Amino acid sequence: MEIVIDRSESIELCGQELELLPQKAIYWKDRNTLLLADLHLGKSTHFRKHGIAVPNASKNKNWLLLHQLFRIESLREVIFLGDLFHSDYNKDWEVFGELLELYPNLKFHLVNGNHDILDERHYSKLGIEMHAENLQLDPFILTHEPLDEEPDNELYNLAGHIHPGVRLRGKGRQSHRSACFYFGMSGGILPAFGSFTGLHTLDVKEGDRVFVIVENKVIPVA
Repeated sequence: MEIVIDRSESIELCGQELELLPQKAIYWKDRNTLLLADLHLGKSTHFRKHGIAVPNASKNKNWLLLHQLFRIESLREVIFLGDLFHSDYNKDWEVFGELLELYPNLKFHLVNGNHDILDERHYSKLGIEMHAENLQLDPFILTHEPLDEEPDNELYNLAGHIHPGVRLRGKGRQSHRSACFYFGMSGGILPAFGSFTGLHTLDVKEGDRVFVIVENKVIPVA
């Protein structure tokens, strides 16, 4: 499979061009940077370890999509907005390390999330630069959980954690919940990258911008 760019949606935010990708990631074109949130790698293995039967398909899809994204032309760095790895150490961390080794020219960052509980030496071994609370890259402040208040420096907040989704309704009574990118007045929320995650239905207000991911396409709906 090749990276699908023509089904993405380009927006301007705070004077920067962002490409919203159907792989549930943002490519920050002006900085050649990829933003991802809530990968929850190792989650399916963690569940199976505790006797909960889950399919391998979701895990395999995650690895394939990461390979696709890391091959974006001109990409220089990748920033994970928290919840990179879901649980304590398991074999999926070794697989993830092997994947990163295939891309030695990329710089990797992690803004800590509530599930990022591995010892720091594991991240350090893979060359991942850690950021305990946030990473400020003008004009954005990158966090795991959305900020409750606007930052003093007026940077626009990009975050994850929420696993945002919206409910789409058809002409009849049918409805469907879809993952989405959300952009409000002072902050935006990325969809959860991990395929084995739930959705939190957002209350969209007037003036908000929402882009859903449907059938590998990014579609503006608000």
